[in-house]
Amino acid sequence: MKKVTVGAAVVGAAAVCAVAALIVNHRMRKSSKWGRAMAILREFEEKCKTQDAKLKQVADAMTVEMHAGLASEGGSKLKMLITYVDNLPTGDEAGVFYALDLGGTNFRVLRVQLGGKDGGIIHQEFAEASIPPSLMVGTSDALFDYIAAELAKFVAAEEEKFHQPPGKQRELGFTFSFPVMQTSINSGTIMRWTKGFSIDDAVGQDVVGELTKAMKRKGVDMRVSALVNDTVGTLAGGKYTQKDVAVAVILGTGTNAAYVERVQAIPKWHGPVPKSGEMVINMEWGNFRSSHLPLTEYDHALDNESLNPGEQIFEKMTSGMYLGEILRRVLLKVAEEAGVFGDEVPPKLKDSFVLRTPDMSAMHHDTSSDLKVVGEKLKDILEISNTSLKTRKLVVELCNIVATRGARLAAAGVLGILKKMGRDTPKQGGSERTVIAMDGGLYEHYTEYRMCLENSLKDLLGEELATSIVFVHSNDGSGIGAALLAASHSMYLEDQA
Repeated sequence: MKKVTVGAAVVGAAAVCAVAALIVNHRMRKSSKWGRAMAILREFEEKCKTQDAKLKQVADAMTVEMHAGLASEGGSKLKMLITYVDNLPTGDEAGVFYALDLGGTNFRVLRVQLGGKDGGIIHQEFAEASIPPSLMVGTSDALFDYIAAELAKFVAAEEEKFHQPPGKQRELGFTFSFPVMQTSINSGTIMRWTKGFSIDDAVGQDVVGELTKAMKRKGVDMRVSALVNDTVGTLAGGKYTQKDVAVAVILGTGTNAAYVERVQAIPKWHGPVPKSGEMVINMEWGNFRSSHLPLTEYDHALDNESLNPGEQIFEKMTSGMYLGEILRRVLLKVAEEAGVFGDEVPPKLKDSFVLRTPDMSAMHHDTSSDLKVVGEKLKDILEISNTSLKTRKLVVELCNIVATRGARLAAAGVLGILKKMGRDTPKQGGSERTVIAMDGGLYEHYTEYRMCLENSLKDLLGEELATSIVFVHSNDGSGIGAALLAASHSMYLEDQA
């Protein structure tokens, strides 16, 4: 009997030991998995580091590329496009002006009434229309006739107070957000179509000429006085209310910058020197790249799998189109190698661009004690349920790494522009005030990103200069900005003077 009891006790003890061993093994496995997750995070954080010295190298590289792009066409990764905008709004403009904003499958028509000196914008209204898919792949005449017909409707419905005096033509600023080789303030050749458009007979044609012919056919008495890009429009909108605006940056789905350059500093400009002695340059800075950019394995993979490998590297590290996707790629590696979301890799996590930057922003800004928003986003978007607080904290930390790198690189880009303009060092008798006009959903809505960008630039410039740098949100450059440029390039300016 005793032998049986002893035997049973031995078996029981063995079972308990086995269970304990399983628990210990499970915990060890869990802790080694968590250790792997933290190792991936720390390695990513290290590769994304943007210490001030590195950012100054990025800024210097930006300045060098700016010089090269201004010297000759194709001399740099930065196109440094001459915009032919040599008169930015002064705030004294008066009258009724129009804008046409064609940036994708929708377009807008705007009317803006300006009140002259100290009058500001008295009235603005717009109408929106979507372009039927058939016209996106049809003929040039068909597309521009459709747009001109909408313009005709908009004008026909306006109140009498907006009518032009006899003999005076309405004037329009035209934002055309497709690749164009600009040839004057109000002409430019369509180089190619993007965003799902493919209208072969328009390529190589003057886009303003095509619109003007269509307006004639539809009986619209209107003249295009400025062909503009949305970043230049942002600069114009900022300048209208703040005379010290010198730079504009858009941080939205994509990113770009424009600034005011002295004509003498543009070797590739062979035209007459404008009265102002200045010219707005559209940098197309999204295409900037440098060996100093802190690229990671995730950036290289994203670029290789993109529609434009090797292009728009700066944009792929800083703009709203890509930040959420970089985060997804890091989370996928953490899931595959550390199993933080369970033994199976969540299938949704393998879908490119499933995690959008607005969702990343919502998780980054989650201040609840249990990170409820993070849990909900992981569940709703990636179908990952029951995440631990520890895992949610890991996600927030990754959001912070991706956003901080992007914002600080954008700040370095702005520093590069200020260096080129000679506004990066204190002057005797006090530095001139420099206002930077900002727009884009990423800048407007991602608070952590915006604050990091602004604080980083001020830190890089130093205490003395930081006080002379001001950021303003200049809204709707592609609409109001275009109307303001129509006003500042009006053919009736001499009459007003």
